[in-house]
Amino acid sequence: MANIKTAKKMILVHEKRRQRNVSVKTSVKNIFKKALAAVNDAEATAEVRENSLRAAASKIDKAVAKGIVHKNKAARRKSRLARKINAANAVKA
Repeated sequence: MANIKTAKKMILVHEKRRQRNVSVKTSVKNIFKKALAAVNDAEATAEVRENSLRAAASKIDKAVAKGIVHKNKAARRKSRLARKINAANAVKA
């Protein structure tokens, strides 16, 4: 445990940041899973899939802006999701 006053304060600050980061990461994972569920849902329309992609991309971009997710990881996840959605829409058409 820290003895210096500023070190004690920084422990509290880091814990708050950690909790916020965990929360944002969890919400990004959940919205990504919802988008994948829309891809795998046989009854989902192309519009539903596109909306889920848009929502997931928005959430991922916000996490990047906050510095929680690396920009390359975000780009990779959005790209993979877009490819899956485009493939699912092509099969439907």
